[in-house]
Order: sequence, then structure tokens, then C-alpha cells
Amino acid sequence: MSKFLIVGLGNIGDEYAHSRHNIGFDVVDFIAREHDLKFKSDRLADVAEFKYKGKQMLLIKPTTYMNLSGKAINYWMRHEKIPIENVLVIVDELALPFGKIRIGPKGSDGGHNGLKSIQETLNSNQYPRLRFGISNEFNKGNQVNYVLGKWSEEEQKTLTDRIKIAADAVKAFAFIGLARCMNEFNTK
Repeated sequence: MSKFLIVGLGNIGDEYAHSRHNIGFDVVDFIAREHDLKFKSDRLADVAEFKYKGKQMLLIKPTTYMNLSGKAINYWMRHEKIPIENVLVIVDELALPFGKIRIGPKGSDGGHNGLKSIQETLNSNQYPRLRFGISNEFNKGNQVNYVLGKWSEEEQKTLTDRIKIAADAVKAFAFIGLARCMNEFNTK
């Protein structure tokens, strides 16, 4: 049976909960609720596991903080013997409009500290990722506050719908493969 590692990036702590930067956590939390799963604290991450259409899915939320996300991913890939092509990292993306998702097989870190950590730890940028658009509507010098800030009232109106689409894309990644998943979800 194929096994997949689904990594939602975010920062632990109530002050970061449901911020733009924690959208990865919110997507894997949504999947966990859909499948009535509870996360348990384990080594370097909160972990939940389930089967989906014959695929074993391991959801993790690293507890290492964003800047050390690679450490958690590396551990769980090795521990569960999951190849890099079966890893999907869910990350916030300033370069995309709010709620837009882009799935791809590789890419640069784009200045994102979580992706930098993963790339340095795995010594590769050749891992699938789902980028969730958070837009870039902030004044110069205000990027950190924007990224760590909460969603606007307007964004909150459609946020759950956009998270559901991202969650569906995660499951499609495992079930129909990366190429078909990209064709289906990169246009939504």
C-alpha cells in the first residue's frame, strides 16, 4: 500500500493560530475533521493517520516552528520510509491571490523560511508542494505583521471553501497522482 506524508506548515502557539502563515495547519486540520481524526503529539510533530481509497495518509504539523520544518519532515520521511515524491508540503504563498492554490513538483523557497529549512535539510527542492495564496496586500515594511496576521473579514467569508478545495487537492494528490492533480486543481 502506498504511503503519503502530508505536511501542513505553520507555527505552534495560540498567537499564531489561524494566521495566514498557518494555513498549512488549517488545511490538515480540515482533513482531520473530515475523517474524524485526532492529532497526537509525537516526535517533532503532531500526527494523525488514515486510509483514503487504499492509500495510507500521514498528516503532520511540525512542532519545530516554521524555521526548522525540514527537521520534522526528514524524520517522518525516514521513520515511515516515505519517498520524497510521496510528500506534499502545504504552505502559504504571498505571490498568489487570496485562496488560489498552485500544486507543483518542485520550486524555489521563494524566501519562505519553512521551505528554506526543508530544502536545506533534504538537500533538494524536488518535492511536491501545495501553495495556498495569501495575497500580498500590505504596506512596505509590514510583511511580517501581514503574514502573521489574521484573515480579513472579507477573506473569512470564503476561507473555509478555499480550504476545502485545498483539502480535496491533497487527497487527489495521493489518489490520482501529481500530474492529474495539477491539471484539475491549478485552475480552480
